[in-house]
Amino acid sequence: MKLITHTQSIDLSVGQTRSAGRTGRDRMANARVTGAERQELHAAARAKGTSLSEWAREVLLREARSSDEDPLFIELIATRMVLLNLLKPLAMGKIVTPEDYTRISAAVRSDKRKVAHEIQQQYTAPAPKE
Repeated sequence: MKLITHTQSIDLSVGQTRSAGRTGRDRMANARVTGAERQELHAAARAKGTSLSEWAREVLLREARSSDEDPLFIELIATRMVLLNLLKPLAMGKIVTPEDYTRISAAVRSDKRKVAHEIQQQYTAPAPKE
């Protein structure tokens, strides 16, 4: 289908093809934003070289499909656990043996997700009222 204007014709079928095997998208997920927020979203989409709707779809689906476990945060907590478990004996003048280090490393590997979850809960829990 072509739309004829006074100065040019526009081919409306361009860009409306679908990848093989992909079903048509026939539902919308809307959010109300301010004008400034919309500009910010458009800028983020442009930085990725895509349209706002395609960028928003990718962001929404990535968030919906992600788990609560942040691997980077878990490893940061694991590093903290290793440091705390090594610094205490060193500060007390004790020698940390290779066996101590192996024991500490094993404990950190087994407990890091649980500890990271507990710490994350501290940050997401509502602040107590004074």
